[in-house]
Amino acid sequence: MSTKLADLADKLAISVDSLKEKINELGFELSPRARTIDDETAELIEMELTEDVDEAPKDVAGIYDEMIAEEREREIVKSQRKQVAGKKKIKNVKKEVVQVRAVASGAVEISDNITVKEFAEKTGLNAAKLIGELMKNGILANINQEIDFDTCQLLADDFGVKLKRKRSVATAEDFMAGDISNLLKEDDDTVLEERPAVVCVMGHVDHGKTQLLDTIREADVVAGESGGITQHIGAYQVEKKGKKITFLDTPGHEAFTSMRARGAKVTDIAILVVAADEGVKPQTIEAINHAKDAGVPIIVAINKMDKPEASPDKVKAEPAEHGLQPEDWGGDVVMVPVSALAKTGIDDLLEMILLTAEMQNLKANPNREAVGTVIEAHLDQSLGPVATILVNTGTINITDNVIVGNTYGRIKLMRDHNSNDLKTAGPSRPIFIAGLAKTPMSGDILQVVKSEKIAKERAGEVNLMAKEEMHAAASGMGNVLSTMASEKILKIVLKADTKGSLEAIKQSLAKIKDEEVALKIIHAAVGSVTESDVMMAMASGGFVAAFHTDYDSPNVAKTAMRNNVEVRDYKVIYDLLEDVTKILSGLISAEMVEVPLGRAEVRQIFLTKKKELIIGCKILSGKALLKARAHVVRGKNEEGEDNIVGEVIINSLRKVDKEVKEIGSGNDCGMRLSGDLDVQEGDELAVYAEEEKQRKIA
Repeated sequence: MSTKLADLADKLAISVDSLKEKINELGFELSPRARTIDDETAELIEMELTEDVDEAPKDVAGIYDEMIAEEREREIVKSQRKQVAGKKKIKNVKKEVVQVRAVASGAVEISDNITVKEFAEKTGLNAAKLIGELMKNGILANINQEIDFDTCQLLADDFGVKLKRKRSVATAEDFMAGDISNLLKEDDDTVLEERPAVVCVMGHVDHGKTQLLDTIREADVVAGESGGITQHIGAYQVEKKGKKITFLDTPGHEAFTSMRARGAKVTDIAILVVAADEGVKPQTIEAINHAKDAGVPIIVAINKMDKPEASPDKVKAEPAEHGLQPEDWGGDVVMVPVSALAKTGIDDLLEMILLTAEMQNLKANPNREAVGTVIEAHLDQSLGPVATILVNTGTINITDNVIVGNTYGRIKLMRDHNSNDLKTAGPSRPIFIAGLAKTPMSGDILQVVKSEKIAKERAGEVNLMAKEEMHAAASGMGNVLSTMASEKILKIVLKADTKGSLEAIKQSLAKIKDEEVALKIIHAAVGSVTESDVMMAMASGGFVAAFHTDYDSPNVAKTAMRNNVEVRDYKVIYDLLEDVTKILSGLISAEMVEVPLGRAEVRQIFLTKKKELIIGCKILSGKALLKARAHVVRGKNEEGEDNIVGEVIINSLRKVDKEVKEIGSGNDCGMRLSGDLDVQEGDELAVYAEEEKQRKIA
């Protein structure tokens, strides 16, 4: 777009010739016959001739005057006359004026690293003065050298300029590691506001964790669980005294260790549920360790106080052995007696949660792009990939572009735990979202970004890194398997209903190890069992393990039957692990063990041949058997154990002049031996039999 010179001259109340002279004085080349100029030049000329800059705030007038006098005259006028194109410099001047006004408004935003020149341009400060200040602080830098945000902050403080760190997209390494610490940092504590506490409920299986949450949120989840074990992670929010509390329900089965650990990492307070009639159990100890590793305070809920055999004092003593000293015993751990069934003590527990949260001073910045953590994710038949997200900081909005681990998307649907549609969600709020390109993993980072392009590019980087790691891991495992003495490998196609369950099962199976046999998951995915899964199991000689999922269609069952592929359905993870352990144990070769039979003393050596020895001996204890083996024992060693000097086989056993198969204690006999024939009178023969013993995987 262009502006007529005549129109601009009329607006400025000067002649066209005078206007042209002014334009030439500013250093912009203009043809004598020109009748128009571009809009940007016209805007700048108008601003200069009407002294529009006087509208700049008075507190930055000095900065503006200095910049115009020094920088424009030196950089623009002199440089512009040497260049043909003038538009670039016009834009720079306009940009500098905007930057001066930005300084006045306190909105100077810079990245983690910036050159001295860029810092000077953004803040409107003189580059030479900045270099001088750096030298005073022992930093030798030129105009093109990068300085970090902390150094910029020191300079800004000296010149009275307020800085703001520009938020950057998390690195691919951060997404892979699940590290959100850098994303949660805030340079200005004044932007932080109080947020709800996130509480993780942990403990031993069947100690009433889910029942306790049922009572708190007045819902019934236990009825749908298998064997009383919570199989999925859930997130809920309740309100007490006008303050919200977010609860994460983690599975109680010990095989879901990874889920429980992940839950502790995203929480502020851990509720350790211990049954008053049972006390501390192995899973309770694991839960304590997870909470300690996460560095979160622990509140012990002593549940099942309604039972006659309840013993709260015993329960208080047992956690103390693991570093959880009760408050009323001089410690710092709150222990609250409750009964989820009788609905007693619940208010006291919530009061303690709010008190603990208040002491922690939990805050977040709601006025920024959201960062969250994936609690659970699965593939929905109607909505596609969906996920339960806990918002760690910021506010997430419907239609936001997001990166989630190695996938990305745009929020098309957002609901709370009661299935109410949401448009926004702030810190510590659990939400259900849809609109992702593919199903993420539990524990993945979610970050809101400005555009789909940025989200797609970073997700691609994370995906590429994940594939490289998987390839490296696969190559490593392949090398291990190829070097094993035995080729006995149990191959499994694993299908589960959710990513969280799948991940936990895989980690639990990885703990089943043996030197002789190996376990290999050849395929693992979320969803129903398909024909492809069955054919893969058939080709590899393995079986399909389906956890909380069914056949994709009736044809799949027929395909499995036709190809003699076993598809095992599991509702509780105990059964799956037990079956795999039994199968692997069956692949292990039987172990040969020595069974002591008796001892005999060598009394006389009758005949010594090259491969044979005939002796006379007396059975001291036990018995001797035909074809049995015997250690040749000659006294004791330094440790007081039998000093074994040889190994023989009893090829013939005679009592007087008769061949016998067995001879007992107290009898004299003759033996014909083969083997290590270094036998002397006075030696003892420790007779034993070899038996096969089936070895099991520990």
